Amino acid sequence: QVQLVESGGGLVQAGGSLRLSCVCSGIFFNIVTMNWYRQAPGKQRELVATITRVGGTNYADSVKNRFTISRANAQKTVYLQMNSLKPEDTGNYYCNTRNSGGTDYWGQGTQVTVSS
Repeated sequence: QVQLVESGGGLVQAGGSLRLSCVCSGIFFNIVTMNWYRQAPGKQRELVATITRVGGTNYADSVKNRFTISRANAQKTVYLQMNSLKPEDTGNYYCNTRNSGGTDYWGQGTQVTVSS
């Protein structure tokens, strides 16, 4: 059974930092691409950052140079370091991966709230 468990969200002032973690089980973590998505109230879920199995990364324009995605394969964990946070970064952040059969797996999400 695949499980993704996020943690690290919270309330922070604008300009602050948070580090999100996502611990995975039930998958061959070393070979999958991992993603972070977020969803603000009343908005569609959007892709924030991606890291491939070999460490290649990609970011949404809105978070470039502020967010960093990384992974620790031995711990089956993916991280999202978020710096210089803005109120528009507020939302529920989700960890995601997809298996070779095309099935998407999601965590339960962790809430990030940035106050102005």
